[in-house]
Amino acid sequence: MTDHVQSLARGLAVIRAFSATEPELTLSEVARATGLSRAAARRFLLTLADLGYVRSDGRLFALTPRVLELGYAYLSSLSLPEVADPHLERLAAEVHESASVAVLDGEDVVYVARVATARIMRVSISIGTRFPAYCTSMGRVLLAGLRAPELEAYLERVELRRLTSRTIALPAALRSELDEVRAQGWAMVDQELEEGLRSIAAPIRDRSGRTVAAVNVSTHATRTSMQAARRDLLPPLLATAKKIEADLASVPGSRP
Repeated sequence: MTDHVQSLARGLAVIRAFSATEPELTLSEVARATGLSRAAARRFLLTLADLGYVRSDGRLFALTPRVLELGYAYLSSLSLPEVADPHLERLAAEVHESASVAVLDGEDVVYVARVATARIMRVSISIGTRFPAYCTSMGRVLLAGLRAPELEAYLERVELRRLTSRTIALPAALRSELDEVRAQGWAMVDQELEEGLRSIAAPIRDRSGRTVAAVNVSTHATRTSMQAARRDLLPPLLATAKKIEADLASVPGSRP
């Protein structure tokens, strides 16, 4: 193929060498995974480091969050936001609270669709906003939907930081919470990401039953109690998730 740019292909192969099970690699391991010589692998790794996509402690190399920028064009081209938007509009109008859809990207949730009725967080949320998965309702739904090896790899690499006094920051406690989320089919997080923020989320599944996204409703703790959230927000939220799933299944070639 005369139009094939081999150096680009090799650079992408170096990036793909890293995975959830192997987030850190030595130079030799990168060379072995990509089929490159040690000298060539070193050049690509140093170039990616200069560009901010790779970091190194001198021996081990790892991807940086900047790599996620490469996927933004993909996220923004998904059919999911277009399918979800009208459902979020109706959900927000029904419950009078903000509604969002997010996907899991690395250790974060990334917002791909949102309808805001009021600003209830200190930080403004927009398309592309990221939050740690472990302390968000959508993150917990998405983590609960992972296969066991994927979840174990996540729990091994994630840094659980206590963002508020309520944040679950112990792996065993988080694992137990995810078991409950998986069993009941939804997640509620009470002021773990930010004081005063309460949210409830449900999974969005593809045709095979795999969790590919999550939809949530967020509210202020002073406005909606936990009991009220389960009574008033959960039923329409679950109904909205099912409607989004049905629409996604009917879209030819849809790929959330």
